[in-house]
Amino acid sequence: MALTDRIGMDENTMNNNRESSELDRLVDNIMVAIDADEYAIYSKDVIAEFRSPANIGPIDEADGNGVADGLCMDTMEIWIKVEKDRITRCTFYTDGCGATIACGSRLTKMIIGKTIDEAEKLRAEELEHSLGGLPEDHKHCANLAIIAFRNAIRDRREKMARNEEDRD
Repeated sequence: MALTDRIGMDENTMNNNRESSELDRLVDNIMVAIDADEYAIYSKDVIAEFRSPANIGPIDEADGNGVADGLCMDTMEIWIKVEKDRITRCTFYTDGCGATIACGSRLTKMIIGKTIDEAEKLRAEELEHSLGGLPEDHKHCANLAIIAFRNAIRDRREKMARNEEDRD
């Protein structure tokens, strides 16, 4: 008795398994090629951030919200929650590339826990450096994240000023 008969496999099942295995190998080869291309362009930190970004999505009743539009047509939006002048929560959303996702994710991690004044001093070069650098044609991604964050701070300040005016 053949092994296939003993385990209940017919010829069609074996062919499907063989085709599946070939497809799996093809997908694995494509993933290896993609990984090689990414690591040739980006640092391991950039890749880690865009493959598994943190702090994504809006914050309900955010204290500040900022948007920035890049020349590359990417958009970054940042939300902040502040308690006693300290950023307790920061999230982002972007429709941009992997480098933009990495910059948004890393920025949120860098500013949570800082005071507004401390966080506001963060520069695009520092954000880029924390990611191990960015390719020349993606350096603007760090600027995009910083501008969106500063716009969120501006929005918070405007809301606070309006609240004070309403009290007077």
